[in-house]
Amino acid sequence: MKKNIFKLAAAVAGLIISSVAVTADSGNPYIFILGVAQDAGYPQTGCYEEHCMPGWENARVRRGAVSLGLIDPSASKKYIFDATPDFPAQLYALEVEAPSERYELNGIFLTHAHIGHYTGLMFLGHEAMGASGVPVYAMPRMKDYLAGNGPWSQLVNYRNIILKALQNEETEELGALKVTPFLVPHRDEYSETVGYRIDGPSKSAIFIPDINKWADWQTDLSSLVKTVDYALIDATFFADGELPGRDMSKIPHPFVVESMETLATLPVTERNKVWFIHLNHTNPLLNAESQESKLVRSKGFNIAVEGIRLGL
Repeated sequence: MKKNIFKLAAAVAGLIISSVAVTADSGNPYIFILGVAQDAGYPQTGCYEEHCMPGWENARVRRGAVSLGLIDPSASKKYIFDATPDFPAQLYALEVEAPSERYELNGIFLTHAHIGHYTGLMFLGHEAMGASGVPVYAMPRMKDYLAGNGPWSQLVNYRNIILKALQNEETEELGALKVTPFLVPHRDEYSETVGYRIDGPSKSAIFIPDINKWADWQTDLSSLVKTVDYALIDATFFADGELPGRDMSKIPHPFVVESMETLATLPVTERNKVWFIHLNHTNPLLNAESQESKLVRSKGFNIAVEGIRLGL
């Protein structure tokens, strides 16, 4: 079952998964992609436009909100990055990949307090799973927000979760793995927003599901890509005009076309490191056969899909 459960997702995306040789049986840590859509998933609530209808009419093409699994066979531990509204299905997908009889769920790393990134914590609570002592890693404002506001504070009070404090650019040592949060500019109504650098024994990754325009960040994206083996970056919208009637300058995610332009001078070996993720329901990259998807791949970039394994 483990080998076959994600074949359909890959087929729907039209991708050849070059990383299938990396499995929980290989002994090496790896990232396992659990979800790729923007916070509200695909199709989005209340969307009955042509682009959403395939998702309503065929459950097999629905896509969960962005989440990563991180699996370390050498330590028999597994982690999740972001707790999405699709947490039950994503936790099951991680269970199939790395069963609890061998792999302990040793933590959930949160990026920020927008609905697609932390609200799945509710499924750990008193009315649902009734979990005990799941470590939840959060930055200072995020930690205070969870501890000080219901219903999340109930998870803390009942010890369903144990909050673990993170600090900007301070590394968490997890055996063979290292996880380092770094602040990025974004809408920070309730918490700060971070991306993560994930280092394994041999390879490394950055995970930035949400950020404002690249120009708003002091870090140079091209230089950052050169320092890692995988760059999973915000691809909420493909291009301006994607939301008819909306001023998209007020939703300052970097468009995919802007990211490709920013990285255009990199050699193809560097562009191959990029995995576009966090796709809004309007984003044509959700359709692997769209002209936009073909354009992205022709330029050497990748489009994330559930079930991809990236060896570390």
